Amino acid sequence: MARRIRSKTDRRAPRITPPPQGGRFAPLDAAAVDRIVQAAFDILARTGIAECPDAIAAQFVNAGATRRSDGRVCFSQSMVETAIARAARRVNLPGFVEDMGLTVGGGRVHIGTGGAATEVLDSATGEFRGAQLYDLYDLMQLVGRLPNIHYGLRPVVARDMDQPLLLDLNTGFACLRACPKPIGISFDSAAHLDPAIAMFDMSLGHEGAFRAQPFCFGVIVHAVSPLRFAPEGLEIMQRAMAHRMPLQICTAAQAGATSPVTLAGALAQGLAETLAGLMVVDALEPGYPCIFAFMPFISDLRTGAMTGGSGEAAVAAAAATQLLLHLGLPSTASAGMTDAKTPDAQAGYEKGYTVALAAQAGADMINLSVGMLGSIMAASREALVIDDDMCGAILRSVRGVELTETAIDLSRIEAVATGDGHYLGEAQTLELMKSEYTYPSLGNRQSISDWKDAGSRTIWDVAVDRSAEMLREPPTHLPKDREAAIRAAFDIRLPEGK
Repeated sequence: MARRIRSKTDRRAPRITPPPQGGRFAPLDAAAVDRIVQAAFDILARTGIAECPDAIAAQFVNAGATRRSDGRVCFSQSMVETAIARAARRVNLPGFVEDMGLTVGGGRVHIGTGGAATEVLDSATGEFRGAQLYDLYDLMQLVGRLPNIHYGLRPVVARDMDQPLLLDLNTGFACLRACPKPIGISFDSAAHLDPAIAMFDMSLGHEGAFRAQPFCFGVIVHAVSPLRFAPEGLEIMQRAMAHRMPLQICTAAQAGATSPVTLAGALAQGLAETLAGLMVVDALEPGYPCIFAFMPFISDLRTGAMTGGSGEAAVAAAAATQLLLHLGLPSTASAGMTDAKTPDAQAGYEKGYTVALAAQAGADMINLSVGMLGSIMAASREALVIDDDMCGAILRSVRGVELTETAIDLSRIEAVATGDGHYLGEAQTLELMKSEYTYPSLGNRQSISDWKDAGSRTIWDVAVDRSAEMLREPPTHLPKDREAAIRAAFDIRLPEGK
């Protein structure tokens, strides 16, 4: 049997921030939660879902669903509630490195990347250019080494891969080669799953290894709004399940465009589409490990374009998280999708409140939260490093105030108040200074004069240097003999030695 790979294989890998328990922020009151959930049940029972493949529709009908004359499949409330009751409450996402795996569900907050950006901001030129395979590799290397990012969902599309199969296989290889944490990718076709899994098996050392350690989850769009299945997505879902790949299934309607203009209406329709995905999973294999990416996007109704950094986007993502947490389903939120084109003040405030609200609401996974620019059309490795710093503070805020037995020590307060008058030398201060408090890696806390004396460097300047430093040496978690075997078997375009 192949040896398990542990984190000691890459000594530069930092300690990963433990996922805190979220769920304290609730944008919806109890009555609103009940009303939106009931509306979602009613949508599924009354309007149903269109474009269901015949074979799956037959399974639905045999289980008690109805199919209208126009082909739409409708589910009774009791049928949906049964599927919810037997859905997986926790989903294990192993890392390529054994002790970097995650358990998703129950409101434990994990931060990750995501998206399919087609551009990158090149720090050397200050210009945007088409994303290449090496950009994906560099971004995923940073994901593997940044302490506040728990998983890496492919953030960019490698535009130099000109064939769908070539793109999918090289995306999978670049992600696993770069990042020892759980990774996620999407697939153009169900037919691409078999060779991808063969490659993953080779990376782990033997045939069938991926089934035991599925370090890559499949990101699948199962629904097209409003209220239609995506038949190709359902086909990919079935093939992924055959390989025991964990699922993250997505719906992402835009309010005012492909879902109702009111946030409440958009949430009701989006929840119905999310639960329609659950019905597919339940029909194929009840309780299969599946995470639900319920992502209510927002339109700028002046132009029709998506706006990822708006206040409405922040509250909608938090409300979607609250609804899934209420139902006990593992959740993925979308946040951090700033509309800003550079890591400037706009990017900072839009990323800050969107990610913070989703985290405080208890999103199990937050996709798109780091490194993205321009309404997820572009990515930046420097923005990724800056956003990791931001997420460290956000994750600390989710922890809240921890009232341990020794948190309030009246005797110590008496001694200090009547003695030295400060706590700087107290044993408790020294003991807890690194666990009670989080310190920025890039953010500057110097005085103005000290900052000037140090060169007046902006956070962008520091991020440029830090990202280059982190990419100086390649990762070491994929054994060289396994990499060589993969390169011999597949058309891998990432240069050797990267």
